[in-house]
Amino acid sequence: MARIAIIDRADMNAEQARVYDAAKEAGGPVGGPFTAYIRLPKLFEGINTLRASLADGPLSRREQQVVNLTVARHWGARYPWFAQSRASLAVGITQDVIDAINAHKTPPLPDAREQMCFVVAREVLADKRVSDATYAAAEKTMGIESFVALVATTGSFSITCMTANTFGIEPPADNPTPLAE
Repeated sequence: MARIAIIDRADMNAEQARVYDAAKEAGGPVGGPFTAYIRLPKLFEGINTLRASLADGPLSRREQQVVNLTVARHWGARYPWFAQSRASLAVGITQDVIDAINAHKTPPLPDAREQMCFVVAREVLADKRVSDATYAAAEKTMGIESFVALVATTGSFSITCMTANTFGIEPPADNPTPLAE
């Protein structure tokens, strides 16, 4: 049960309704942690803008999903894990990759960039930085623009996971790939 009440669209103030409608029309998220963000319309809008900017950035959709899965697993965030597991399957990430990340194992990712996304996200979350060796490998494998996007995606999705955890945003009961305890 969510700790925060969901505001129905009919009960939103004018600014909340404006940003909610704009996000919905653009196909952006309006549920999950966004049910908390709507209380601060500028935050809701800003997070949607950041999300869209990163989605249109240099990381492929699969690379973004590897990062998001790694971040959700790190934070133990059940709703984001649910949403990102589904999105990952939709872009061709296999169940064995999802299961490995869920089990805190290194996933079988044959693509060097996808593997580097996992390594960097896991390391920056665990150690609050990356080692010199990881930095050099990431810069070589990803290029600096993609490396910057990778770190930014890790931080951005951490906000989503912390929000979901803090406000008790839970996945549906029929979650096909629940987060391991």
